[in-house]
Amino acid sequence: MVSKTHLWVAWAFIMMGKYVSTIEVDINEEQSIRSAAAIAVFNTMSSYTSNRTGEIPGNVGVSWWQSGVLMDILIQYWYFTGDTSNNPAVDQAMHYHQGENNDYFSDKWNILNDDHLAWGHAAMTAAEVDYPSIPSGPDWNTLAEGVFYSQISRWDNISCKGGVRLGILLDQSRESFIKNAAVNGGLFHLAARLARFTGSSFYADWAGRIWDWSAKTQLLNTDEWWVNDAVHATICAVESKFGSLYNFGQYIRGTAYMYNATNGENPQWKTRLDGLLERIFNNFFDYWRDEPKVLVGHELYGSNGYENIAKGLFAADLAFVTMLAPYTAAEIIPRLQASAIGAARQCSGGDNHTLCNIHWGRHRPQRVWDGAESMEEQMSATAVISASLIVFKNQSLTTGTSSYIIDPVKHDPDRTESHWRSWAFFVILLGGLFLIYKKKRKIYGSDDSASSLRTLDMGKDIHHT
Repeated sequence: MVSKTHLWVAWAFIMMGKYVSTIEVDINEEQSIRSAAAIAVFNTMSSYTSNRTGEIPGNVGVSWWQSGVLMDILIQYWYFTGDTSNNPAVDQAMHYHQGENNDYFSDKWNILNDDHLAWGHAAMTAAEVDYPSIPSGPDWNTLAEGVFYSQISRWDNISCKGGVRLGILLDQSRESFIKNAAVNGGLFHLAARLARFTGSSFYADWAGRIWDWSAKTQLLNTDEWWVNDAVHATICAVESKFGSLYNFGQYIRGTAYMYNATNGENPQWKTRLDGLLERIFNNFFDYWRDEPKVLVGHELYGSNGYENIAKGLFAADLAFVTMLAPYTAAEIIPRLQASAIGAARQCSGGDNHTLCNIHWGRHRPQRVWDGAESMEEQMSATAVISASLIVFKNQSLTTGTSSYIIDPVKHDPDRTESHWRSWAFFVILLGGLFLIYKKKRKIYGSDDSASSLRTLDMGKDIHHT
């Protein structure tokens, strides 16, 4: 359901002429960018009906991941533009799904770990940009921490000596057998954000741990600075080398947070950030006529609905990198601005001639719409156009304190695993001794086995009472 403000924006642009042939944007004028972003977000929310009576708030009907990412993009849009039109929809969804344990986890949904992380990142964005808190609700960073603790409870040291599987439930077929970059890069990213926000070494240690595991398994190839898509959880070998913009964004932005959290004094985080940035500059951007490089990715590497969203989200990731590591702005900002212009130029579809597509680079003719009308393309355009307002932002991201009492034993998978292995050994030992005892009693003609069985049955009955 669209707001009155959005309807006014759409009406105003139609009144300027019979139709607006594309979204025009002067990248050096703040108000021009805001107006362009308002059109893009209007188109995004035109198909959003989840705030109607009887609907599930935040549910866009595609995936739980997309729902969480939409909230993240809308929070970013508010931060960059100051437009509060979408805030009621965000508030409703973020509150409705926060969960009984304030961790955005619910057994009512067949969710994957990357779905879950998307909501954690939305909450973390809200914390960092001082998005208004839900009345009488927990702080945003509390919700983000809840997601983090839920995630690390599924850290699996037995398979591949670490990492989190894509699937949460064992019956999620293929997802249960892969450990991918969307999840583990996303968890690294969230740990790094929390490390910077809280100043806690607990989160910093986890960020380092996830990075090291990613590098050892070649999920993250630090020789070539390439983020592979997934490793198989059984054979621990790279299963897919597909270079997703979303996956690169998780590791790049997470690395920038660690660079910032260490005040730039740890040279390894700068080396890592520089390596990843050089890789994406060379592989995911292309010249469009005489302008600086434009983010393409989609045209060169194939795509699906997730990648369509990831393109704009990746551009926003780079915008935040310039805040965390200001020395990167000289390389990132021209590319970000060119990408925003490229995205806006392609917004010429639909009845209002402003629907956007995902082809921003030279591989598509200028101002030609590809017929796409889905929310994914509109979300991506909203994200990249809004993010280009980063040059007008003077304040830094906020920090705070942790709202959790850290239990190093409870949340250290090494200790937890050792604990359960000790108990497993103890149970096996008792079982072996019981079988030996039972065998000896049988040899010596004991007749109390029936009594023992009755005792066991009684114990079972009591247990289920």
